[in-house]
Order: sequence, then structure tokens, then C-alpha cells
Amino acid sequence: MISLEDAVTARLESHGERFEVLVDPDAALAIKREEFEGDLEDVIAAEDVFEDASAGDRPPESALEDVFDTTEPLTVIPEVIREGEIQITADQRREMQEQKRRQLINQITRNAVNPQMDDAPHPPERIESALEETDFRVDPMEPVGSQVDDALDALRPVIPIRFDTVTVAVQLPPDYAGSGQAKVREFGTLEREEWQSNGSWVGVLTFPAGMQNEFYDLANEVSSGEAETQIIKDEDDLETR
Repeated sequence: MISLEDAVTARLESHGERFEVLVDPDAALAIKREEFEGDLEDVIAAEDVFEDASAGDRPPESALEDVFDTTEPLTVIPEVIREGEIQITADQRREMQEQKRRQLINQITRNAVNPQMDDAPHPPERIESALEETDFRVDPMEPVGSQVDDALDALRPVIPIRFDTVTVAVQLPPDYAGSGQAKVREFGTLEREEWQSNGSWVGVLTFPAGMQNEFYDLANEVSSGEAETQIIKDEDDLETR
């Protein structure tokens, strides 16, 4: 369950009765869109249905039976969310908007590069600063993924930016290959790998271009700085980092 401070109220009025439930705002939106796949008990603040959640008042069981044909809270709660309205305060809206803004900046940073700087990643501070120069405003009630394209359209007149992936070959020396490759191979899509005769490991991975610096940090961390990396532009053209 979540805390009361993190919950919003979903309210349904039907048959002259009011039904309220306390739920995580993102989960409420996912349930409303029929996209929720988690455990309901993990995203509600109370396994209960209220007539007035702020006062803790509950509707009569007969009202639950009339409207939902059951008194089971875990059956009623999703129905209230799907058919009702999600109530949020101004403070909750601001907090949700800031959280979504941070998530949006993070997603753009992890996927975007600067095509004018040899496809170097944009630091998050640059994305944040550029976004503030635009008229784009994050919608706290919409998923981050559905807002990325509009944010990119707003950013392009301000900074050179595009989404891309990068393919990188990494070689770990024998002393670090065994433990290091297990962590490196999980970073992106492992295109191919090969164990060398001297015990070193070579892997070729594809991942969002904005994550290059994270990848190089990981390769250096697992090899005490002895890893070698190469950006692969095509099968015959290798660019040494």
C-alpha cells in the first residue's frame, strides 16, 4: 500500500450515492486507460471504499450492492476509478507535474544526442535549461511517454537534438572479464560476444545514444579503467573512443 500523502481521491457518484477510493495518481490513470498491470493492493492507500474519504465515512453495504453487485473493496475500487473522476489538489498537481518533468528530462537525456557535436549526449542540465526556454508544459495527468514527441518538437528550435541509438564494442581484459562481462552485457542489447584466446571478453552492445557516458563509466568501473571501447558505425568502420 501507499501512504495517504501520496494518494489522490477517485470519486464516483451514482444512484444518489457517492463512492471514494484512495489511490496512487499514476496507477489511477493507468487503470482508467485499461493499462494497469500491477497489483492493486500496492497502489491504494486503503483497502476500503468511502462515502467521504477525508472523514473516513463509508457508504451502506446496500449501496455497494446496488451499484456494483458486490461489497468486495478490491472489486469495487477499480470500478470507481474507471467510471469516476480523479480528484487532485493544487499541491498534488504541482508535485505530479514536477515529478513528470523530471521523468521527461531523464528520458530525453537517455535517448537524445547533439547531431552538431558528433552525436555527443546532451547533459540533463542542458535539456532542462532548453525546455525552460520553450512554451512546453508537462501535463501531470498524461504518461511521460506520450509527451516526449511534443517536448522534442518544442526543443528543436532551441538546441540541436535527435533520438538515436549507438552500438559500442567493449573489450575487458582477462583479470576482469569473468565478473565484468556479466554486468556489461545487461546494459543494452547484446548484439554479439566473443571470448579471446588470452581470456579477455569482447561484447558488442546497442543502447540509447544518450547513455554513452554511463556505459563508459560502467566499463571502467568493472575493469579498473582497463576496458577498451569502440563506437561501431558500420561493420567496416570502427571509431576508437
